[in-house]
Amino acid sequence: MPPTFHRVGTGAHPVLVLHGWFGDAHAFDPIEPWLTGEEFTYVFMDCRGYGGMRDVRGNYTIDEIASDALTLADALGIETFSLIGHSMGGMAIERIAVLAPDRVRALVAVAPVPCGGIAYDPPTRQLLEAAAGSVSLRRGIIDRSTGGRLPAAWLDWKAQYSMAHASPEAFAAYFPAWADTDFSAEIVGRHPVKVLIGEHDPVFNAALMDRTYLRRYRQTTLEVLENAGHYPMNETPLALAAAIERFLVPFGET
Repeated sequence: MPPTFHRVGTGAHPVLVLHGWFGDAHAFDPIEPWLTGEEFTYVFMDCRGYGGMRDVRGNYTIDEIASDALTLADALGIETFSLIGHSMGGMAIERIAVLAPDRVRALVAVAPVPCGGIAYDPPTRQLLEAAAGSVSLRRGIIDRSTGGRLPAAWLDWKAQYSMAHASPEAFAAYFPAWADTDFSAEIVGRHPVKVLIGEHDPVFNAALMDRTYLRRYRQTTLEVLENAGHYPMNETPLALAAAIERFLVPFGET
């Protein structure tokens, strides 16, 4: 059975969209009204343990997310598509490009976890591991990842939304999945890639992208979104929507 999803647009260019660790299929809601539905069909998918798939058990791996996305594409009759992935979802879209390279037109990686994972120091790792059971730790992580500059009410909402829409088991298991997975040796690098990061993101920043995406993909461009941190879909939704579609438009031509 394919994952739960919702669709925005009816255009001829299909785009599969994968959320991050703190999201679900509705993570991109703030940009959805401003997407060009006449040109694109965006398919926003829930990973296992999240949103409409909250009670669906799994292995909670990057491979599983990629496999589920391909199953969904098959179920919808989508042969070739572009990909958008945020954070953890950024690693998953790279995996899809490895598993089904001829089906992928282009990739948009939004504040992405690179395919080599992230090596955290022990205290940081312990904090991230403990976040599965603590709304206050999640709130602190969100605050730091956006530069400590956003409204308290939004931080509260984002942390509580994450607690409500992701099972604790899945949330806990996905941390080592995105932090420790490394398939960088499998990257061929032939796909066009747009990397979009926020200027206030302390970890998923230009230096990290220079060491990873810009070296692994021959056709990579990096854009830094001003006044955004790790969640540009919430912080600067119009700028994010415009940047995504500026890049994807040429790949709709078949």
